[in-house]
Amino acid sequence: MQVLFEREKHAGMLPEPEALQKNAEELGEADMEFAGVLLEGVVSRESEVKAAVQEHAPQWPMERMDPISRCILLIGAYEILFAKDAPPAVVMNEAIEIAKEYGTDEGGKFVNGVLNAIAHRK
Repeated sequence: MQVLFEREKHAGMLPEPEALQKNAEELGEADMEFAGVLLEGVVSRESEVKAAVQEHAPQWPMERMDPISRCILLIGAYEILFAKDAPPAVVMNEAIEIAKEYGTDEGGKFVNGVLNAIAHRK
């Protein structure tokens, strides 16, 4: 999530794999293999993931969404639509908890609604 957030805010940032490594060193323990797969997946399927998020949050253009919620939604949508490592309920629960911890007061509810709609579409 941090790398996606930085990518939006800093035009001249490090390439994603290097930024991920730097963040992991700064933040401590992380499953680098899993984080790398997620990051690569979101970046490689970014247009599809953004389209799914936008389809299920039509009143909220991507640029109007809280940046943290937007990054969490991209990861969660990628996991639900393309990854096969966790059931949608687990993905949604983790995303909601992250949104509550790092996002706005309403971030958890917003993330829940959008990811739930994506999961049921699938």
